[in-house]
Amino acid sequence: MKTILTVALLGVAAPALAQADDGPRFCPNRPSLGESGCTTEPGHVQFEVSAVDWTKDETADSREDTVLVGDFQARFGLTRSAELQVAWTPYGHDRVRDKATGLISSAGRVGDVQIGLRQNLRHPDGKGLSFAIEPSVTLPVGRQPIGAGTWGAGLVVPVTYDLTDALNLQLTNDVEAAPDEDGAGRHLLVNEVLGLGLDVSDKVTLNAEVQVTRDADPAGHETRAVAAGSVAWQPFKRFQLDALVGVGLNCDTPDLELLTGGAIEF
Repeated sequence: MKTILTVALLGVAAPALAQADDGPRFCPNRPSLGESGCTTEPGHVQFEVSAVDWTKDETADSREDTVLVGDFQARFGLTRSAELQVAWTPYGHDRVRDKATGLISSAGRVGDVQIGLRQNLRHPDGKGLSFAIEPSVTLPVGRQPIGAGTWGAGLVVPVTYDLTDALNLQLTNDVEAAPDEDGAGRHLLVNEVLGLGLDVSDKVTLNAEVQVTRDADPAGHETRAVAAGSVAWQPFKRFQLDALVGVGLNCDTPDLELLTGGAIEF
């Protein structure tokens, strides 16, 4: 009888111990252009930080380089299926060189603060078919050219689906009341991201994405298109290092974006 009870207790305890060893789920948004519906568990917080984010936009008349340093998002778990998100760019530097005159203008600014709430509607761990709804508001803490100079708002609906154990389909739908370029009002911006994620191993994930953005700014309507590839490496269960390369596909889109950074969960 003692032997039977011991085996039964071990059978009950083993899954619980395995779950404890796994710890809370860890699902960074970065370095993807899109997002997932996965949420941070209550009592935990994820920090996702770009060490450096550099964008180059070159035309026949000028070249613009923008560097963001320490761009971060903090994700606070509220419930099993909801999290609070706070994002901010503590410093950005913009440099524009006029090719005809050689004149250079530059500015260093802080960026705006974005506050959002992600409510998962199916599978908050991001497994299988997972989707969420994510409203947000942008507060004009910074100034142009890094900040917008006025408030904005948006709604993101991320959807992911596991095609296989290693291959994941990602679709991010984004509609915004985006600040006008002159800071006087807001306009419609629609953004779509389609991506594929591949788990090469337990520690390495590759992503390939295409992003199309329609920006109806009164100063000039634009359609931007980007193709991006990224890699994420998790040397530990709740720590990640990552990098992304994005290439503009048309004349309305910046030519190149390079970013590096990482994520950690507490």
